[in-house]
Amino acid sequence: MDKHLRTKQAKTNPIVASSSSEEVSSLEWEAVNMNQEEEDLIYRMHKLVGNRWELIAGRIPGRTAEEVKRFWVMKKK
Repeated sequence: MDKHLRTKQAKTNPIVASSSSEEVSSLEWEAVNMNQEEEDLIYRMHKLVGNRWELIAGRIPGRTAEEVKRFWVMKKK
């Protein structure tokens, strides 16, 4: 029974719950520098496919979906 109680406490622990959240404050993100060609491609691709970051990143060698998304979010501010 004690083992069950510890498992339940771990699931309701607010620290664990907040670490799995997808929302991240902009202070935790570093700006991603893109060259003009990459920026143009991101804008054009976003217009065509929306927020499909994996698809957009696949067109830019050496860039991950996370970098492209971070660039987009930081640029839109």
